[in-house]
This record gives sequence, structure tokens and C-alpha cells, in this order.
Amino acid sequence: MDRNLTALKPALVWKHFAEIVRIPRPSSHEEKIREYVLGVARALGLECREDQAHNVYVRKPASPGMENRKGVVLQAHLDMVPQKNNDKDFDFLTDPIDAYIDGDWVTADGTTLGADNGIGAAAILAVLEDDTLVHGPLEALFTATEETGMDGAFGLKAGLLQGDILLNLDSETEGELYVGCAGGMDANMTFDYAAAAVPAGDYKAVRLTVKGLKGGHSGIQIVAQRANANKLLFRLLNAEAAKRGLLLASVDGGGLRNAIPREAEAVVLVPAAEYAAFAEAVKSYEKTVVAEFAGIEDSVSVRAELCDAPAAIIPADVASKLIRAVAGCPDGVVRMSVAMPGLVQTSSNLARVVSDGTTVRLQALLRSSVRSEKEALGEAIAAVFALAGARTELTGSYDGWNPDMSSPILKAMTASYEQLYGRKPAVTAIHAGLECGIIGSNYPGLDMISFGPTICYPHSPDEKVEIVSVAKFYDFLVRTLANIPQK
Repeated sequence: MDRNLTALKPALVWKHFAEIVRIPRPSSHEEKIREYVLGVARALGLECREDQAHNVYVRKPASPGMENRKGVVLQAHLDMVPQKNNDKDFDFLTDPIDAYIDGDWVTADGTTLGADNGIGAAAILAVLEDDTLVHGPLEALFTATEETGMDGAFGLKAGLLQGDILLNLDSETEGELYVGCAGGMDANMTFDYAAAAVPAGDYKAVRLTVKGLKGGHSGIQIVAQRANANKLLFRLLNAEAAKRGLLLASVDGGGLRNAIPREAEAVVLVPAAEYAAFAEAVKSYEKTVVAEFAGIEDSVSVRAELCDAPAAIIPADVASKLIRAVAGCPDGVVRMSVAMPGLVQTSSNLARVVSDGTTVRLQALLRSSVRSEKEALGEAIAAVFALAGARTELTGSYDGWNPDMSSPILKAMTASYEQLYGRKPAVTAIHAGLECGIIGSNYPGLDMISFGPTICYPHSPDEKVEIVSVAKFYDFLVRTLANIPQK
């Protein structure tokens, strides 16, 4: 595998990205990447600082003759989503990402690549380093812990940024300009229980696993109708638990709140007399799922394997309510946009279901470009789990970013793209939580656009970035900076 990313063009972008992938930076563990960015800025002699929310701010003066142009804030986030395949031995807190060139793409060996948003950060560092570029006053804002809560954007204080325009470099389709995004909210559900003793009787301990799913970004890939491992697992449990007399001992499904769950497992006790029929039911269910998701999921695996007996179980009444609540929890696309065909308007991702011996905790990430729909979806999920006796907290709500089709920077960038590539860029919104909406709430006068290179399957180990799109994205960024209007 060719790992020489520095041979790619544009050289400065790939130079910095090659360094970034070697720096551990999962959300909430961004100390080293902040040090890297601050080190680059200081070496260039640029004003820089870290704020109380752990955002990194850098300022670069205008190039000669461009001092009267509108100020531009270039913005990207520093953290990445740490996802790996189960058979991959990897520690995101210590190990460098093993990035390599695969034909027309750069990807990673068994883990997320971190092109989301490492390429955006690398592009900003390239702009800061290159003194041959033509641009007005520049500010760079590298935000903290975007992937797990947008902490940096929420913690950004009014008064730090002086620019008139914000260019967010966190979109994932080259040739598209994003002028709006969804808001979000977390639904956190909890079942409390006192672990019950394993009952006397002839039982077989079975580990149920659902894996082989594609997963992906819970905003961008939700429209693809990919399978959710948690929902598949609990659909099986809902169909078989009462029929076979299953006892649920533990569950561990999904991972990060903003990643569609690829894997889930549960340990159950099956009456020995029912084991053969249950094993056949699992095989039949796998065939059903494969048929339902044909053309979407090509490696679905649903398995039942004998395992060691658990020390305790979840009480039967709690398990029954949990199973039904998860089976009934809204998940996936809830409503499509009428105003912008093809855009998801409202969705839910049941991201996590995990037991620890005293509680079962669940988390769903809700997204919508309509505040009232997001709130109604949260209330619906809370109602489902209230009926099951669980507690629900709705937290971390933030509003989306409403499109401004008369935006001056939108007009300028549309013209710049057409000059470069002979066609107009697509103008759209995204069903994901870009930081623009949050930053814009503290800086209501900012004129904002989001754009980026083509990144496929972010938030999953299949993540990859298209090499040629990085060059087009960067050339477009450079042309945009040269064509920023006067104040």
C-alpha cells in the first residue's frame, strides 16, 4: 500500500494532512492536535491563542493591496470519530491512523480516516503557510470536540471573531455549496434495575450478534436507509423472547451518537428445549434481513453462538419493557423536505443500547431543520420509553442554520466556481449539524457558506476522501479568497 501522502497535490494540504493523521485526536482528546496547530502558527509568526473552550484561533494579515477586503474566518473542527473494525487492534488515544492511497482515494486500514474534518484543517493550515496567496484579512478558527457535542462552537465567546464572512470547510461533496443545516438534540433513556439471579433450570447461554453493517454518518448516510444494528437485534428479540421464554442477560449495541450502529450483541438464556427452534429462527431472520436490505447492505450477519453462562440477568419485566421500547423507538428518516427535494428534514438515530448490571442506557441523536419537528420527535421517543418505565432526558438541543439565498458570499462563490470549472455549483442544505448555526447565533452578522472535498462513508472504517476533489476544493478556496468583495 502506498502511504506517501506527501506526494499528492496540492502539496501543502497533503503535507499537513499527513501530519494530522499521525496525531491521536478523538473527541475530548485533542491536546496534541491543538499543540500542532499552535506550533505551525507560531513558526509562521502569526498571532494565535487557545480559548477557554479549547478552540484554537489564528490571525493572518491581508496580503499587500487586499487590506480593504471583507475579513474571512476559515473554520474547521479538530476532532475525529474513532471507529474501527472489531478485528482491528488499534488504540485511538495513542496510535497514528494508517492512511494510504487506494487508487483515486485516500483511506485508512480498518479505522476511520479522519478526513472529516482533517482535510478542512489541513487546507486552513496550507492557506496560513502559503505567502504567495492573495487574500484579505484572515482568521482561522479550529473548533474543539465537534463530533460529540459541538462543545467548541457552543463555548465560542462573542467578540473573538472580527471577520464578515465564515467559510466552514466541513462539507463532504465537492461542487456543492451548503447554505443550511439541521439542528439536533440528544435523547438519553435509562432503565434502572436490580440484577436478578440466573434461575434454576436447563438453559443454554447464547450470544446473539448483528454485524457486517455499513454504518456511517447518522446525518449524511441516514437517507441511504442503512440498517441499524440495534434495531435489528431488538426486532429479533421482540419476535422471539416471549415465544421461546428467552431471558436477557446483557446488551451492548452501537457506539457513537452520530454514527449509525454497525454492530450489536446480546447474551440471552434459552430454555434447552427451545434452543434448536431458536437457532433456526435466527437463521431464518438473517435471510429475511438480507432480503430486506438487498442493494443497501451486502454483508449482514446475524448469528447465535453458545457462550459462557452469565452471572446474572436483567429482570424479566424490565427486559420485556426494554425490548418493546427499542422495537417501537422511531429510527431513521422520519420526514423528507418538501421545499428541497431529496433532503432529509427530520431523522432519528438510535445510536447506543448498553447494560452494565444495574442500568440499561440508550442514546438517540435526533436531527431536524424544523425546530418544532425535532421537539415533537423527542417528545414521541420520551413517551415510548415512559410507557416502558424508563427515564428520558432531552439534552444538547441546538437550532439549525437557515438558508440565505441572497447571501453576497454565495453569489461571489457561485461566480468563482463557474469561472474555474465552467459550471455552477449545486446550492443545497445538509442533514447534519454543521457548526455554522451555533456560531451564527453568537455572530448574527456573519455571511456563511460550507463546502469541502468529496468524503465517502465518514464516521465508519470505510471512510475515504477523493484525491482529485481535494485539489478542486483547495483551488476553489484559493480563488474564493482572491475574489472576496471589498468592505
